[in-house]
Amino acid sequence: MEGLMLRLERAVTRLEQMSVNIHATSGMANGDCVNGIDGGSSQCVDAFNMLLNGPVSDYLSKSRAIGSEVEKHAEMVQSALQTQRTFLKMAATHQQPAKTELHDLMKPISEHIQEIQNFRERNRGSSFFNHLSAVSESIPALGWVAVCQKPGPYVKEMNDAATFYTNRVLKDYKETDRRHVDWVRSYLSIWTEMQSFIKQHHTTGLEWSKIGPIAPPSLLDSPKTPSAPCHPPPPPPPPGPPPVFTDEDPQPQVGSGAAQHSALFAQLNQGMDITKGLKRVSDDQKSHKNPNLRSQAAPTKTKSSGAAASSKAAVQKRLPLLELEGKKWRVENFEQKHDLLIEETELKQVAYVFGCNNSTLQVKGKINSIIIDNCKKLGLVFENVVGIVEIINSNSIQLQALGTVPTISINKTEGCQVYLSKDSLNCEIVSAKSSEMNILIPTGDDDYREFPVPEQFKTVWGGSKLVTEPTEIAG
Repeated sequence: MEGLMLRLERAVTRLEQMSVNIHATSGMANGDCVNGIDGGSSQCVDAFNMLLNGPVSDYLSKSRAIGSEVEKHAEMVQSALQTQRTFLKMAATHQQPAKTELHDLMKPISEHIQEIQNFRERNRGSSFFNHLSAVSESIPALGWVAVCQKPGPYVKEMNDAATFYTNRVLKDYKETDRRHVDWVRSYLSIWTEMQSFIKQHHTTGLEWSKIGPIAPPSLLDSPKTPSAPCHPPPPPPPPGPPPVFTDEDPQPQVGSGAAQHSALFAQLNQGMDITKGLKRVSDDQKSHKNPNLRSQAAPTKTKSSGAAASSKAAVQKRLPLLELEGKKWRVENFEQKHDLLIEETELKQVAYVFGCNNSTLQVKGKINSIIIDNCKKLGLVFENVVGIVEIINSNSIQLQALGTVPTISINKTEGCQVYLSKDSLNCEIVSAKSSEMNILIPTGDDDYREFPVPEQFKTVWGGSKLVTEPTEIAG
């Protein structure tokens, strides 16, 4: 009986050894993970490589065909997606780290997103501003790796944010330059393919490996050589020598402490005589009897705060600018200026008004489009616009059309009065995230009738689709 048991144990040992050898050999040959270390690429990374080699490569090619800021922006997007590929490759071979380490691990992706958005802010005067805005508004989709449940809809939401600006690109170039139409399709296809990728590999959130080591806190710390053995950390250093106590150290401290306590109790034991050491204050030195003393300290504080405020304003103030740069009129940083004038305009020119406060601008002739960005208490009077008049991130704006304008867009603006002419009554007014908007329609020579733009809406299910209409309280 004992001989039979020994034979069985030997057979089981040989089978286990064969299984381990076969698994290790096939795993390394197929690029799988052995002991949690990547021997190649996983299916998830291969699918992401197809996205990079397909839609992303096509988008980069279409951006290079346009050139200028669009090409530079596309290269930033490609770099961000390459960083996300490195992140996904680590997730496929490592276990999920703690929240603090995970935050540090995602930091490079966040930095790429911030860099892309800052590039748009630095080039607000670009003729390709709508291209840059489409990318900047949708690039936060790369943050889907931090969405715990169903990241696919999050990417779709970012894609919808891009279409607001890509529709403007199509409107401006659909009949004039086919390259921009192809650019829009190639860029939007990135996020469409990204949604399919997430649905196939990360439906309920980013999938981390169940085996392998814990992910390091940095993408640069991932192991490069999987076959190298992991050496144990060196032993801790020996403990230091014990502290040396001498009889001379504590005695001065104890003595000084005792002397201080003795002096304190001696003063307290003086009773009423303790006040004899106080200096007498005369009436002319008492603030409640001399009002002039109370007013002496006030000017010092006021002067310092005023100087700080003036120095801060001097640092933030920028030089005003009104000039024609190529085909773009730049009107920037004017304060209390009510005689700004743009004349001798051409059909291909655009006007970009930025950072002007409490000023008035008049645009004569026929111009392609006008953009008002980050302005306050600005008045704009124009004759004819063949494209669009757009207001973004502004407050208390007044527009007056003397001729024709097909479209007026109001976005993220509080307070906007639009005076239409008889020739511009067919104008389309598009508003989003704005309030206190009024449209004034001419009724006579100098009379206007005011109509508020609804801000509150009611949505109901109509049986086959949602039906949205302004509420009565909204007017």
